[in-house]
Amino acid sequence: MSIDKTYIPPKVWRENADSENRFSNINRPVSGATHEKALSVGKHPIQLYSLATPNGVKVTVLLEELLALDKSEVEYDAWLVNIMDGGQFSSGFVELNPNSKIPTMADHSTTPPTRIFESGAIMVYLAEKCGAFLPTEPAARAECLSWLFWNIGSAPFLGGGFGHFYAYAPEKLEYPINRYTLEVKRQLDVLDKTLAEREYLCGDDYTIADIANFAWYGELVIGNLYGGQEFLAVDTYTHVQRWAKQIKARPAVQRGERVNRVWGDEATRVMERHSASDFD
Repeated sequence: MSIDKTYIPPKVWRENADSENRFSNINRPVSGATHEKALSVGKHPIQLYSLATPNGVKVTVLLEELLALDKSEVEYDAWLVNIMDGGQFSSGFVELNPNSKIPTMADHSTTPPTRIFESGAIMVYLAEKCGAFLPTEPAARAECLSWLFWNIGSAPFLGGGFGHFYAYAPEKLEYPINRYTLEVKRQLDVLDKTLAEREYLCGDDYTIADIANFAWYGELVIGNLYGGQEFLAVDTYTHVQRWAKQIKARPAVQRGERVNRVWGDEATRVMERHSASDFD
């Protein structure tokens, strides 16, 4: 429904203590740590600190895909960081990622360990480290990176825009829901028209661009992301549907989606992942 009152911004914005909601503990106007706590470190080269949001799933799916190719150099420990509990504001996490967002990763095969934050940067790092899922031929590489960064630039409209105002905001406001719905449907149309001509986003080969976009748009059209499937008429994007179902059927994708998951069927959750046996 619409709200008929008009908000007039003050000359200088100040945080409103009365506007608390389910995200109040993770949204604040300053950066930095709120408490002292070191990060756990396991036995594997790759240490991942994450949660199974779409951005987190991008990385765990890629790691599982690489391990399926016997790329043992990216054997990993995945530690749960529950952002609703403020784990991303621990001193150890902030040292690894000053932006306090998941996923965040450290590669302990280097001395000192290499830190990587931002999901797109992590995916490029892992793909280059293993020589997989990222083409080396210049034009193909450029196409792959274009679709990867299309995702990085577009997904905030889906998650922070549409998802927030449609599913999570304390009030249903017509203007922002319409604004972000228009953009999400435009994005789905971009993908649908592209996938009408290609098996995958970059052509015949499955790449990190597909993994990144599947975590958001694939799950939107075949999963239950934000509960907006009927509202967005996702069944009309038939080529995105075909592509998403094809990726969803991959065993590594199914494993990666389970890692660091704290919701859904308890039998499918892998809260922390330290070996392949954790999926049994």
